[in-house]
Amino acid sequence: MSIPLDPAADTPAIPETLDESWRVALADAFAAPSMAKLKRFLIERKADGARIFPRGADWFNALALTPLPAVRAVILGQDPYHGPGQAHGLCFSVKPGVPPPPSLVNIFKELRSDVGFPPPGHGHLVHWAQQGVLLLNSVLTVEMGKAGAHANQGWERFTDAVIAKVAAQEAPVAFLLWGAYAQKKAAFVQDVSAGGRHLVLRAPHPSPLSAYNGFFGCRHFSRANEFLEAQGRGTIDWSLPQEPAA
Repeated sequence: MSIPLDPAADTPAIPETLDESWRVALADAFAAPSMAKLKRFLIERKADGARIFPRGADWFNALALTPLPAVRAVILGQDPYHGPGQAHGLCFSVKPGVPPPPSLVNIFKELRSDVGFPPPGHGHLVHWAQQGVLLLNSVLTVEMGKAGAHANQGWERFTDAVIAKVAAQEAPVAFLLWGAYAQKKAAFVQDVSAGGRHLVLRAPHPSPLSAYNGFFGCRHFSRANEFLEAQGRGTIDWSLPQEPAA
């Protein structure tokens, strides 16, 4: 975590891996007082021996893999997986070799039902991110075995700024909002049906507790592609290679 938590910096450093579009768009967000507070919190937790996931170099992977002008779809999560070796900076995604968690298994079930793509042998979603799917968690860090451990420490303001920058883009984007948390976080994004330029799709969360209440059968993958194609932005290949992307 040495790069984001450089003690000589007042706030977490803007990673060099970010495309210039994000570096410019989020300069104020990185410099905000809430990020200075967040940095102090993270340094204190590390000093106390907390195991923080994902590793520091992966915190901003969602932005590093999907430049702002390339964003065609947004999927929002809450916070990273809190098991060892799972999280790597993309919501719902896990590292190669890690079994897909239950929510991701249900996402793959809906994917197969909706567009016919069989589940891959992994849960690594980099292939989506590389095509313009912003896989963004609201909170970008967590502690081992402690879901929500870093909530309300400043990450939410930062990721609110990320969503606002996407929503301000002229190019239409499909927002796939699963569960009440994601729907509340992106509530300001105006759907095309209400005079906006983006498509806002809402469904229950894909967790085993709620997937059968409307996530299954929501057809968000095909509906997003229909919208993007109609807007001249092409379609997303939602299939995943059997071998995880690099």
